Amino acid sequence: MTDRKDELAGNLAKVEQRIADACAAAGRARDEVTLIVVTKTYPASDVRILSELGVRHVAENRDQDAAPKAAACADLPLAWHFVGQLQTNKVRSVVGYADVVQSVDRSRLVTALSKEAVKAGREIGCLLQVALDAGVSGRGERGGVAPGGIEELADLVAGSPGLRLDGLMTVAPLTGEYAGRQRAAFERLMDLSTDLRRAHPAANMVSAGMSADLEDAVAAGATHVRVGTAVLGVRPRLG
Repeated sequence: MTDRKDELAGNLAKVEQRIADACAAAGRARDEVTLIVVTKTYPASDVRILSELGVRHVAENRDQDAAPKAAACADLPLAWHFVGQLQTNKVRSVVGYADVVQSVDRSRLVTALSKEAVKAGREIGCLLQVALDAGVSGRGERGGVAPGGIEELADLVAGSPGLRLDGLMTVAPLTGEYAGRQRAAFERLMDLSTDLRRAHPAANMVSAGMSADLEDAVAAGATHVRVGTAVLGVRPRLG
């Protein structure tokens, strides 16, 4: 266990340095960027170590993994973020532990989240997942709402009991005009965030950037970066 703690501490220090360097290069204060460690496929014991090392935000993308892990770590001072595509039949479970759902992308999901949040007596923060690769279907390869659908969905979240509109999230797209152009993708997200904040000033969270491209996200103005592999190591293959 000591070896694993040493490994995670070393990796965490390197990521913290990357964020600090990126902030300095962008003329931003280090405290403008929050690190969210994506702990998917890793055990609760790793989450516990991360908490000991000062991590306060963790993220999961599959409810079947996240729910038992969050329960096992319920005593820790952590904020849990749900970042995966969320089916409505999993909403009740996710509302039980998630503080923020970063993958809100359709009205049906908003309705389900609101209903369960009210029932649970909780307020759930919501980020709209923006699909910068959205085609004619209006959705991206990995979920998300097209930029043109942000305003309507944001108004729905803001008007739904039990929900709080926190901002926007994106994943750098693998296809379309932004494929391979992470910086441009994140700059586009910042423009969309500026538009959103005209109507919803408090929705100022911008979640973008992962292990490979966090510097581009910080340079563009992201407030939160989601880092998994660079902290926890290469994930074991699933299945």
